[in-house]
Amino acid sequence: MTSRDEGLSSNRALWDEWTDIHETSEFYDLAGFKQGGVRLRDYELEEIGDVTGKDLLHLQCHFGMDTLSWARLGARVTGADFSGRAIDLARSLAGELDIEARFVCSDIYELPTALEDSFDVVYTSRGVLGWLPDLEPWARVVAHFLRPGGVFYVSDIHPVTLVFDDTEETTALEVRWPYFPRREPVAFPVKGSYADPSADVKTKFEFAWPHSMAEVVTSLASAGLRIEWLHEWPWLEWQLPFLIPRDNGTWGLRPDQEGEIPLYFSLRATKNSA
Repeated sequence: MTSRDEGLSSNRALWDEWTDIHETSEFYDLAGFKQGGVRLRDYELEEIGDVTGKDLLHLQCHFGMDTLSWARLGARVTGADFSGRAIDLARSLAGELDIEARFVCSDIYELPTALEDSFDVVYTSRGVLGWLPDLEPWARVVAHFLRPGGVFYVSDIHPVTLVFDDTEETTALEVRWPYFPRREPVAFPVKGSYADPSADVKTKFEFAWPHSMAEVVTSLASAGLRIEWLHEWPWLEWQLPFLIPRDNGTWGLRPDQEGEIPLYFSLRATKNSA
């Protein structure tokens, strides 16, 4: 059994290592980002809307490319992440690009003690929820930082997708992992990084906590947020063994698979006005 704190400690060490790998990876193309443009997805821009002049908090921001993308679109941005190495790189990148941005190194649950401001938008996206042991306190952190009338936005892999065997040995839809929330994390042997599977990484395991869609929605509602909508999508932004590439750069089920399952989701919630 691995405890919550042991899992978080291992994950923090892993993300410190991954940051060094990601900084020079083709996956992130940091050199290209430095030339301008934004790294955000079209659906995010459409679903969140214009951020010009708004204060935006990016939770689990890694080394800040998406955070700085929002700044390039006119937001006043703050990024938060538990990896000290990632935050150091984010601050260095903001300085090099002369983009006004603030970055805070903090465990997400302790962020209210490290940051005093409130925000018009709280944003988190792509591969974020599985790293969190508990969603109820996470949702309270989100609500804590939102101003009345503020918007929370999350998009991530759908919890249903995460139950299927994702090892390289299978391409079938075979249920292997838990769907419902549990206190103990699931341990996965580390093989490089998602950005560079061949990279040398000393941290042996990454730890993930399963969260059902019901837990996501209920946690946010219990924190006092109003769910505007939940969108479920039949595509994923990255490869899994049982998915094939689509024409638009996403991944979906094989044509011979009967039926459909949700692979990705996005959700928008608001905090009631005072």
